[in-house]
Amino acid sequence: MTVEEFLKYMRYELNYSVHTVLSYKNDLNQFADYLTGGGSEPLSLADVTSRDVRAWVLQRSQMGDSARTIRRKVQAVRALYKMMMRKGEATSNPAAEVELAKVPKRLPNYVRRENIDSLIDGEIDLGDFEQVRNRLMVVMLYETGIRRAELIGLTDANVNTDAMEIKAHGKRNKDRIVPFGYELCQWIVRYRTLRDELVGKTEDFFVRPDGKPLYATLVYRVVHDALLSVGGTSKYSPHVLRHTFASAMLNGGAELNSVKELLGHESLAATQVYTHITFSELKDNYQFAHPRALKKGGQHGS
Repeated sequence: MTVEEFLKYMRYELNYSVHTVLSYKNDLNQFADYLTGGGSEPLSLADVTSRDVRAWVLQRSQMGDSARTIRRKVQAVRALYKMMMRKGEATSNPAAEVELAKVPKRLPNYVRRENIDSLIDGEIDLGDFEQVRNRLMVVMLYETGIRRAELIGLTDANVNTDAMEIKAHGKRNKDRIVPFGYELCQWIVRYRTLRDELVGKTEDFFVRPDGKPLYATLVYRVVHDALLSVGGTSKYSPHVLRHTFASAMLNGGAELNSVKELLGHESLAATQVYTHITFSELKDNYQFAHPRALKKGGQHGS
């Protein structure tokens, strides 16, 4: 099996995203280049040992790759050999015994409730198509937790104001139904009215003033600028609103499994990271509000 054959299998049989397949392609081509040019004699994939993989990992580390990057590269090699073993083209997985570097967990960024409320409640020209569309994008990302690609891919038929739910087309071509509330419903009705007056009925739900669909950098710019206006940082992106949705749901008492389904996560482990956000916020609130937490050196106040 060649790297290209494996990548086609990932894309068309396993329905991995284009972004994920591209990452695997870069990592595996880099590994293949190492095998054919990194030693005194070129190696074929079938001849690789765990010692060869470790040597490659050492080289990548010396070249400045982070632990997170190296971890991803080894996982790509593991996946390739797992498939080769299944097809009888390899007797063992040389990357299976290579210990993965531990990566410190990074808590996702999120927007504090007072900031997101300030943003959503801020005044705009309700007769201006782009202002209403941009506000709706922010409200929808925050109130449903859908991904940027899912928002861009929404068709008009996917957004049902009668049932107050949207159908999001997620990763690996999986669809899920996400409910929404009355406030978002009002924004949708207002936006549709302006959109239909400006460009007529469209298949895409979100469009530009010329009727063409949105694109990723446009959504990023709109959300980034909006969050920056209420005290965000330069790192804020549309995905931050997905994190904010998840932490808001858990803070509000939603069950972890429910949040998992709403986010479209494959496993509960991907959702559990948000419990760390809520606990972190709980600690901050305690330190700020509890009278004993404010005391220095354990001394009583007067």
